[in-house]
Amino acid sequence: MALNFGEIFLWELLGTAGLTLMGCGVVAAAVLKKSYGNSAGSLFINIGWGFAVFIGATVAAPSGAHINPAVTLGLIATGKSPYGWGMVPAYLLGQMVGAIIGACLCWAAYKLQFDTHDEPQNTRGIFSTGPMVPNYPWNLVTEIIGTFVLVFWIVRTGDANKALGYAAVAFVVIGIGNSLGGPTGYAINPARDLGPRIAYALLPIKGKGSADWNYAWVPVVGPIVGGVLAGLLNQALPS
Repeated sequence: MALNFGEIFLWELLGTAGLTLMGCGVVAAAVLKKSYGNSAGSLFINIGWGFAVFIGATVAAPSGAHINPAVTLGLIATGKSPYGWGMVPAYLLGQMVGAIIGACLCWAAYKLQFDTHDEPQNTRGIFSTGPMVPNYPWNLVTEIIGTFVLVFWIVRTGDANKALGYAAVAFVVIGIGNSLGGPTGYAINPARDLGPRIAYALLPIKGKGSADWNYAWVPVVGPIVGGVLAGLLNQALPS
């Protein structure tokens, strides 16, 4: 039975909240000094984000487990999505609200570590991405390519509603992080980056730095472009 607007919103909210809680949480574990996971490294973080995607997707299974605007719009671009444009706002709103909630829950779990961290001005990276070499056009290219890989895999495999598909997506995300995440931290999801960035700007973190709004459009536009291109290419290819 098809879900209504409110049901899609709810499941996407819950799934994306799980995604950002666990994803931001693994970064917090690695970055914050008084944490057992401190200095665990990028592989630890990439694996954590992969499992975060698995958790979020399985929670959001009733809605199709998008938990990512790039996936929602990429599936629309295939011309074969099981939902129409009328339900796109439910997906996008659920994803954004969920991403903010998940990031706030991450902060609550690590509040004491945030309060005692000796570099609070450098905590934005726990919540959102940023480039190692700032160059917005090339940073945009990186995000487009990374998201294209993710969404193209999703639309070609057709496993988005199967438990095996969720587990496989986790490995795809880990692979993207290890191979393509170096330049920008691989947002590959507008909600995953913008929602926690908004949360970071609002949360009472002592001594925190800037949310870097000048860069914020890159991990939004890049993944959307990459997702739509993946959907369009899939539409042009034989089934």
